[in-house]
Amino acid sequence: MRTPKIKSLFLAIIVLMLTAACGPVLVTSRQGPPPPPWFYPNRVEVVRYVYFPDLVVYYDLRTRMYVYLDGNVWIRRDNLPPRYRNYDLSRQRYRRIPGYEADNIREYHDNQRKNSGRSNRSRSDGRSG
Repeated sequence: MRTPKIKSLFLAIIVLMLTAACGPVLVTSRQGPPPPPWFYPNRVEVVRYVYFPDLVVYYDLRTRMYVYLDGNVWIRRDNLPPRYRNYDLSRQRYRRIPGYEADNIREYHDNQRKNSGRSNRSRSDGRSG
């Protein structure tokens, strides 16, 4: 009669040892917010910003906010500015911004404008430019 109890106890100890060896287990009922539908819904990418060059609007995937110029001030809002509300972003050209994780999009934007149009290729006559 003692054999079934010992077997049960032995089995319980083995199960506990196996689960303890797995390390901590994190269980959460909340998933992170999904990306917007215009951002490749079935593709995982590690970028923070998406840029819409025709609108000069960035979308911050981390905060889920649009970042755009209003006059000379960068504004962060959860909606597009009124002038763009009728645009279908899934039909707009956009560019992913890999490797830029900072909060200050003005710095990135200014650097991109300053460096646009430059080329690393040299001219055929040997002069650069």
